Amino acid sequence: MIRVGIIGVGGIAKGRHIPAFLQLSDLCQVKALSDVNMVQAKEAAAQFNIPHVFENYQDMFTEVDAVCICTPNKFHAEISIAALEAGVHVLCEKPMALSAAECEAMLAASKKSGKVLAIAYHYRFMKELQAAKKLMQEGEIGTPLVARVQALRYRKVPGWGVFTNKALQGGGSLIDYGCHLLDSAIWLMGNPKHVTVNGCTYNVLSKTPGQVNQWGSFNHETFDVDDHVTAYITFENGASLLLETSWAANIKQDTEHISISGTAGGLNVFPFEWYGAKHGMLFNSEAAWIPGEEDPSIPQAANFLAACMGKAELVVKPEEALQVSQIIDAIYESAGQL
Repeated sequence: MIRVGIIGVGGIAKGRHIPAFLQLSDLCQVKALSDVNMVQAKEAAAQFNIPHVFENYQDMFTEVDAVCICTPNKFHAEISIAALEAGVHVLCEKPMALSAAECEAMLAASKKSGKVLAIAYHYRFMKELQAAKKLMQEGEIGTPLVARVQALRYRKVPGWGVFTNKALQGGGSLIDYGCHLLDSAIWLMGNPKHVTVNGCTYNVLSKTPGQVNQWGSFNHETFDVDDHVTAYITFENGASLLLETSWAANIKQDTEHISISGTAGGLNVFPFEWYGAKHGMLFNSEAAWIPGEEDPSIPQAANFLAACMGKAELVVKPEEALQVSQIIDAIYESAGQL
């Protein structure tokens, strides 16, 4: 049994990670919570019947074998490295850290300690993404040429927590939301090495007073992150990727889109479809049924626990999460935001 501790008990911990680990009671026990807000930590411990609560996360390390880090992005590297140096496995929420340099330090700590470092890019565990990966591996679209990625929300800036605080989060819509679909597309393409990155960032809409926002109010005067980002990325193998992500797009509806065109066919992830030529004809094929969990948090937690026990490889390797952060850094640098 893996003894698991949760560091940071905000919405992502209570809504995703704690319930997922509790459903895997044959593999783990959630033994402890830690948060700088002890009132919130004790309330969460009572809600989920978790026995131990710590204000200082380092005091937790002797009680657990693995931790799940659910803090603001600023603290990902610091806490991950401390846990790894204490001999504790780490599942860290995305993005891996504030910068690629911090990610590299996390990776070095993992290699030195020999402990597992996983990053919670949970989209990879969605059944549609798993199906798309299988088709890609079996050569159904041939060599990937062009990927198109959209992660767009219709006026849904997260007005709670610290999402609009650049010092704590490192950015806005790109580092918080677009990173998921960016990671997914690059993973489907086989994680080719990126060569050039060109990006533009915007926050004019969210800096304008009196905006209508579906996800609560926020202070337009202190808003200092991106709410809309575009980017064009090329890879060493000649492939390219077009990215657009936004919290505050003026569009008809929320859009999550990943599609890849290859030399032998193409696929769309949401909804899952395959396009191509066979027997002198053109086909647009839909999947009638896809196996897998509806909640990707459960297979994500299960994969992490299996890796901790030496029984599985990580689906999200830290080296791959590092590449996503390198591209995010490059987008912000290209847009003059670093």
